[in-house]
Amino acid sequence: MLGIAKTARFNFNMTISRVLIVGGQVYLRRSYVTGTKLVEATQDNNTGISIISMAKTPVNSLNTELLSALKTSLLEAQNNHSKGVILTSSLPTIFSAGLDITEMYNTDKKRLTDFWNMLQDTWLTLYSLNIPVASAINGSSPAGGCLLAISTEYRVFVKGKHSMGLNETQLGIVAPKWFRDPYISLLGYRQAELALLRGSLFKPEEALQIKLVDELARDKADAIEKCKNYILSYNNISSIGRTVTKLEMRNDLIQWMKENKETDLNRFIEYILLPKVQQGLKLYIEYLKRKQ
Repeated sequence: MLGIAKTARFNFNMTISRVLIVGGQVYLRRSYVTGTKLVEATQDNNTGISIISMAKTPVNSLNTELLSALKTSLLEAQNNHSKGVILTSSLPTIFSAGLDITEMYNTDKKRLTDFWNMLQDTWLTLYSLNIPVASAINGSSPAGGCLLAISTEYRVFVKGKHSMGLNETQLGIVAPKWFRDPYISLLGYRQAELALLRGSLFKPEEALQIKLVDELARDKADAIEKCKNYILSYNNISSIGRTVTKLEMRNDLIQWMKENKETDLNRFIEYILLPKVQQGLKLYIEYLKRKQ
């Protein structure tokens, strides 16, 4: 899987809330919906932790609507003073297949602008979230899916045949600075350089070895439990001290994005509209159609 996904588009929105009681524990579940269910946000009232699950079938392809729903759910968790956030997927074998190819192929500048701006804003929200945030990676997580995971503070990868990594070069796409820098901070410069140039994808054991993830898990439930343990490890740490330290450590890239959003957008549009890049996207769409 190359990490660029194809999906349909819908244009209506709603939010659904309901209370669940599971094993004596009370959860408040909100589903952010655009045409079909996109994100489920469940809060565990016993721990105060929010579990945000991407739920866009078939592969959690990151289009404008899913990104918007994800941003909304992250901000709500922060504004409601959740103890922390666990980002995961409701799909059984896929965390996220990456950016939605239909947002980038054979389109106009306005649609590209709306898509990239939403990706920038959602990433900035995730990367600078005030509360602890961990990812329970329960399946394939290439390209944009990997970006989401490495933008959290802690990553737990479920064992299996799936893989993760920034593999944009396999499709002729360039991972921008705000994709690369978190990758470099985890892998180290030389390992990240080789991985980015080759578009490498890493199986769970490899991802742990190169420090792309922090722990491995037997299954999704185990991954979520490990993420909860990470978040709860801050129970005796000053929340304001923790938050300021996090934002100070991430400040260079946060400020770079705020100051360079327009330049980054223009670079993306100029590059993605190159005839050779569009031809590569076309070939990949045809490849996807043959697989169906």
